[in-house]
Amino acid sequence: MENRKLGNEGLLVSPIGLGCMGMSSMFYGGAPENQALDTLHAAIEYGVNFIDTADMYGNGHNEELVGKVVRKFRNDVVLASKFGFVSKENGERGICGRPEYVKEACENSLSRLGVDHIDLYYMHRLDREVPIEETVGAMADLVKEGKIRYIGLSEVSVQTLRRAVKVHRISALQSEYSMWTRDIEQEVISACRDLHIGIVAYSPVGRGMLSGKIRSINDFAQNDSRHRMPRFMGGNLIHNIEVVSVIDQMAEEKGVTPAQIALAWVMSYGEDIVPIPGTTHREHLIENLGALELKLTSEDLERLEPIASLIKGERYDAERMKSIDL
Repeated sequence: MENRKLGNEGLLVSPIGLGCMGMSSMFYGGAPENQALDTLHAAIEYGVNFIDTADMYGNGHNEELVGKVVRKFRNDVVLASKFGFVSKENGERGICGRPEYVKEACENSLSRLGVDHIDLYYMHRLDREVPIEETVGAMADLVKEGKIRYIGLSEVSVQTLRRAVKVHRISALQSEYSMWTRDIEQEVISACRDLHIGIVAYSPVGRGMLSGKIRSINDFAQNDSRHRMPRFMGGNLIHNIEVVSVIDQMAEEKGVTPAQIALAWVMSYGEDIVPIPGTTHREHLIENLGALELKLTSEDLERLEPIASLIKGERYDAERMKSIDL
């Protein structure tokens, strides 16, 4: 498959990556290890070279899991991880961007992954108590030391981006982006293009909602984090299932799957946008890659345009929305 370019420093990745968060039990219920490992192997087998994890996924478990596979194919994989979320003494989750913590977190991630460098290292969320210049400065030190190759940020505003690039080149911004979450279209995408920053779209299939496979709250495991997301609650869920049914209809007409429509939509908005759908199943991975063969027409895009404006509910609960740098 033809690679896409993130930033202007030579970072090349497959046009679709693999988000690994759901392989650990913290968010979507997790997956048996052998199944997760099979999916990781399949991704590399089919040419997906962009693998995304983070230290908070499963409290380090996800990095250990990903490392078992990536170590075997290190030269063939662009490995991305993240730092920033920390556990407080009271059990709540906080955010830390202090320079000394950045370096400590990186060392811990390298150890869990079992590698000597991370290709793309993100600040997972902005620490509002620490100037972004200090956090990115510490990340720049890691680049000089060879422990990371490229710097990324996640869910930050245009103002934060512009301050950050004065310290060091930023190669990628990771933010939620899909047919039902289009916040970054207001200002962030154009700023990224002005600053030559690639865009990595997480949850490009709307946390499963755009896949055509969610029909009720009973489709989630009890420990699934979507139970706490307003878009998946009560009347909002019923309403939103009806809104996205247009995707199901289009998929049937074209002889493809709704997930393929959703991914083709994201990729149609620019060669500098790379979706990283998460999956724990080989067959879903292959399904996602089928989106590379699908080209949506201008009429298709116009038909899908109203979806985001009709969706009810925030993407996170009020507490988690506070971590987004709007």
